[in-house]
Amino acid sequence: MPDYNDARLTTPTGTGTSHQVTASVAAIFETPEANSRLATQALFGETLNAFDSSGAFVQVQLDRDRYVGWALKSTLTAQNCTKTHTVCTVRTHAYPSADLKTTPLACLSFGARVGVESVEGDWANCGPIGWVHTRHLAALEVLETDAAAVAERFVGTPYVWGGRESLGIDCTGLTQQAFEACGVMLPRDSDMQAAWCGADIPDWQARGALKRGDLVFWKGHVGIMADAETLLHANAWHMAVAKEPLSDAITRIRSYYAEPIGARRIDIKNTVSQTPDWL
Repeated sequence: MPDYNDARLTTPTGTGTSHQVTASVAAIFETPEANSRLATQALFGETLNAFDSSGAFVQVQLDRDRYVGWALKSTLTAQNCTKTHTVCTVRTHAYPSADLKTTPLACLSFGARVGVESVEGDWANCGPIGWVHTRHLAALEVLETDAAAVAERFVGTPYVWGGRESLGIDCTGLTQQAFEACGVMLPRDSDMQAAWCGADIPDWQARGALKRGDLVFWKGHVGIMADAETLLHANAWHMAVAKEPLSDAITRIRSYYAEPIGARRIDIKNTVSQTPDWL
């Protein structure tokens, strides 16, 4: 079960204040330093609690997955605005008016949350961030039903350690995005996903045992199955989200790293909208 003594999830000391991400993507760093390693990312509209600050940085804990790190103060606001919709395409632009010929104000990635204030034709007025095409938005209550289909939209996206967006994503950022779109929240890192999510598939290496949507784990890595034999994963070999035969991935990763450690199956239909034990 979850170990909240894990520094990645331990709530910082003091009293946190609710904030919201106002940047297209807010980098969450491991330490309050400009050259710090990226821990994760928070997308536009996400909420978090802010604690102590250090220079231009503030220590935060994300509401979505309890992850802790340091964000630039300039990417956050204490004024939380109601969010009604999520970006449902891999990436979209926000414009200053309901006119596609204007210069975009911002780029928003899949999963970003916006508040639609009004609609004019095919365009949604999303407040200060700008106008977004309605076909690129879905109401928050509208959920995907196929996590693998969500992951497939990211094929070709560059690999970025700690990334969760369409300009750069890592292995668990991909699986987290895929299942969250279906209403199932996964923790941020692969060891947590392997320990806490879904049910173990004890015979996963048997021919035909795996199916679409299953997760296959290595120590420090995870991918999602597109079918019984094909793996989707953001990985440092391709430096991108790639689709390849699982057998090829196992052979290659074995040669320089390790064997897979297991597989798990998440029953989306019976898990959706439930608060997981680890949250």
